[in-house]
Amino acid sequence: METNHTKSATKSSRTTKTASIKTKTIKQKKFIPAPPQEIYDALLNEEKHSAFTGAPATCDRRVGGKFSAWDGYISGTNMVLEHGHRIVQEWKTTEWPNGYGPSILEFTLKQKGEGTEIRIVQTNVPASQASMYKQGWDEFYWMPLKNYFSKK
Repeated sequence: METNHTKSATKSSRTTKTASIKTKTIKQKKFIPAPPQEIYDALLNEEKHSAFTGAPATCDRRVGGKFSAWDGYISGTNMVLEHGHRIVQEWKTTEWPNGYGPSILEFTLKQKGEGTEIRIVQTNVPASQASMYKQGWDEFYWMPLKNYFSKK
């Protein structure tokens, strides 16, 4: 039989676990030699996304729509879509630690000369994995995206 003391201890234990979860924010700003609309499409169009990353992607291009990238390694939901300007997504990977909710990833696209300044802010990233994801953005997104558009 569970007593009020047991319920209280269990609740307290869960609260402590949740409170101890450490997260970080990743912020990056890059220049991509393509118009904002084309970058927006490359991020959300599964054929183009697969072409620039070299890995299967899926995307339901509606608010509330699900997406995946890197053959299911990354998955999430589109929260805000401002055509050619802004994308906000819930985002996580298959390596996400237990107990962590998804991160919130915001892409902002701004025309700069002959290309686009792309900014990301990714909040609620597990602190133990933040440096890996920060490097991953450069290696698996920004460099391939620059190469994709330089070949067009």
